[in-house]
Amino acid sequence: MIRVLPSVPSGPWDASPHPATSASNARTESDSVLWFIMEMGDFSMQPPVPQGRRPVIVGLGEALWDVFPDRECFGGAPANFACMASELGGDRAEVHMVTGVGDDDRGRRALAALHERRVRTSCVKTTGHPTGHVDVTLDDHGRPDYAIAADAAWDHVPWAEGVAELARRTDLVCFGTLGQRASESRETVRAFVGSTPPSAFRILDVNLRLPHDDREVVLESLTRANVLKLSDEELPLISAWCGVEGEPVEALAELARRHDLVAVALTRGSDGALLIRAGEVSDCAGVAVDVVDTVGAGDAFTAAFALGLLTGNDLEAVNRRACEVAAYVCTQSGATPALPTVI
Repeated sequence: MIRVLPSVPSGPWDASPHPATSASNARTESDSVLWFIMEMGDFSMQPPVPQGRRPVIVGLGEALWDVFPDRECFGGAPANFACMASELGGDRAEVHMVTGVGDDDRGRRALAALHERRVRTSCVKTTGHPTGHVDVTLDDHGRPDYAIAADAAWDHVPWAEGVAELARRTDLVCFGTLGQRASESRETVRAFVGSTPPSAFRILDVNLRLPHDDREVVLESLTRANVLKLSDEELPLISAWCGVEGEPVEALAELARRHDLVAVALTRGSDGALLIRAGEVSDCAGVAVDVVDTVGAGDAFTAAFALGLLTGNDLEAVNRRACEVAAYVCTQSGATPALPTVI
């Protein structure tokens, strides 16, 4: 038995009814939620990447340094995503970063950090602006607060032919809203996402950061995305902006319906995550760990989720794996730790 929601687009894969196991640890939803309970037959899903070709995965947006009181760690949500996608995908994926860095020590260290994680940097542009940084403070539970430096190199990423060529062969791109705070990079992000093939996954990781929580940018980005990832803290605001009501599953399903999204991921911190794909719902409980800091955990989740989309794996397995990867990142210092062979 599996819970299936109606009227959710099937997306750039061929999904036929299947008997995936119902979500372990599934929560009881309001009686107002409309469920289709079905006995299902064999499952078959064709991922959008032809067999034998490595998928092209792109992190698009900010790359910066998280400055803690005692250290600096490479970061920025799209950069974290690219590093973790490369870590998880290994030789099976071709991972690129599209961003800007300065002609400075932080910029050189940023390039070195990307190279170390086997992320390709041909579309990392050196600009006349300083490499971005964020002053990070952690509360008693390891939750971060950010003060983001203004007018950084990643605000000035030009739309160039090399970037356009990469867009045309991209299988999956992850972009957010912070990387669109300045007009130059905002236009590049929009052009890149709009130039990807119709079969590509275009993941909007909302990743709201005050004071850059721009309603217009979020709503416009939703028109370009076909996959949405957001947190339980962001859901109420996004729902209000989109005029959506209801319990989380209801709200996510309605967001998917209104914006033609093929998949939606809601992260809930220590409480795990909720995924919707092609009408199927996976509700996975969190993994109990001793938290060092939570910086980058959501980006690691997105990377694991993205690889699951590309491979067409069982949704429950994708959710469980993504939660495990995110939990491991919480046990380490910094956003992009090396992953052990077995988590």
